[in-house]
Amino acid sequence: MSYQPTVSQLIHLADNALILGHRLSEWCGHGPALEQDIALSNIALDYVGAARNWYQLAANQINSLQDKAAFPLNAQGEATEDTLAYLRDAFDFKNFLLLELPNGDWAVTTLRLLLSASYQQLLLQQLSTNEHADVAAIAAKSLKEVTYHVRWSEDWVKRLGDGTDESHQRLQAAYHELWPYIGEFWENKLALPIDIASMQAQWLAKINQVFEASHLPQGVLPTWHQTGGTEGIHTEHLGYILAEMQFLQRAYPNAEW
Repeated sequence: MSYQPTVSQLIHLADNALILGHRLSEWCGHGPALEQDIALSNIALDYVGAARNWYQLAANQINSLQDKAAFPLNAQGEATEDTLAYLRDAFDFKNFLLLELPNGDWAVTTLRLLLSASYQQLLLQQLSTNEHADVAAIAAKSLKEVTYHVRWSEDWVKRLGDGTDESHQRLQAAYHELWPYIGEFWENKLALPIDIASMQAQWLAKINQVFEASHLPQGVLPTWHQTGGTEGIHTEHLGYILAEMQFLQRAYPNAEW
């Protein structure tokens, strides 16, 4: 029997991309240099574009259901990428907690991108060979973009770690802030068709390679970690993101540009 992704799986993939993309977009006009401002803005657009693809695939599945009452619909009674992004509340979102945390300084932003993009790269590599044609196609397209995100963030983490005393201290502080959230990557509570054990080993080897070059201690997978995002239990930060992101659609329902 061929693999058929669940709506929850697709929404999880979309939510991760949308929330990280929104966070990164907040740097637009605030980057440390024009070139990096533009680079990070383009990375944000990559994630929003990926979110659109995953949401639309989820919407197609929802629209094939006889009972769509559990999902937000437009005036025509259909689910779309917009209804899924703009008309769900925080407890309906299934993104990792790490991605909704505030940007903090440049060290927090670049290290978070490295941690999450390295996970995404391995995830998309596996999904790009999936037997479901649409899942494989979206994953393959996103993989090309995420490969660049890994390279860009890796370069910055190494520069901060091997830079001045202050840049190193900021990177170390970012590590202590973010590391308790990475365990959620490996829960796979939504049963994505992936080899978690293989991904985990490859991810940790990659991250520790970067940490060594950045003069950070070798990362060890935490025995305890923050959790709940994939089940709709979020930090207070997600509510602020959605209040900003969803305001226009909620103030003017069914408006279209």
